[in-house]
Amino acid sequence: MKEPVLYVFDSREALVDDLGDRIATALADAIELRGRAMIAVSGGSTPKNLFKVLSDKPIAWDKVTVTLVDERFVPPSNERSNHRLVAAHLLQNAASAAVFIPLFRADKTPAEAAKLASETIDGLEGTFDVAILGMGEDGHTASWFPGNGHLAELTAADQSYSVMASEGEGVPEPRLTMTLPILASTRLVVLHIEGYSKKATLDAALREGPVDEYPVRAILKKATQPVQIFWAP
Repeated sequence: MKEPVLYVFDSREALVDDLGDRIATALADAIELRGRAMIAVSGGSTPKNLFKVLSDKPIAWDKVTVTLVDERFVPPSNERSNHRLVAAHLLQNAASAAVFIPLFRADKTPAEAAKLASETIDGLEGTFDVAILGMGEDGHTASWFPGNGHLAELTAADQSYSVMASEGEGVPEPRLTMTLPILASTRLVVLHIEGYSKKATLDAALREGPVDEYPVRAILKKATQPVQIFWAP
């Protein structure tokens, strides 16, 4: 296990300013080296301010591909949609020039949509440059939930699918999610969390124990590079 690196900030504003700079630099460096960059982002309320900061960064956004770490199986018109969240807060200003790849497919089942999304993302070729993960107070990240019967498949180191459906027991509603291998191979894996309750969950997850207990352990243990954890009260 490569030990994660923890960055602690006095305020959420200071966190997003610093993290926004680091992500923009990683994307700009990738563009300079390879002519393009790829980033996968998460939904929820935590990254909204980070997305707003990122959207103004003066990088070559037309050379950046943005996709989702996971998605609820709802259309972008639904207020719970991560696609909708990213469109409203990240794909604005300078970042409006980025290419966006959704996961949801309106005319497909979750399994069918996941297969198509997996094929699309695999077709991009190469390793993702940045993945921004969140974490719930139950220790889930992406759509890897404790108590889900498919958790072992989603977090298997040899899983061949980049995106799979996350459904059934333990999952609040059907979702699509990236699997462990594609996230673990990402050059910069960020875990962005805020609040004391999530810090307590993180502290527990950093201790030895099964992935079933705190699924975030899968990425903390298996990421190729140390996970960069950003926390503010």
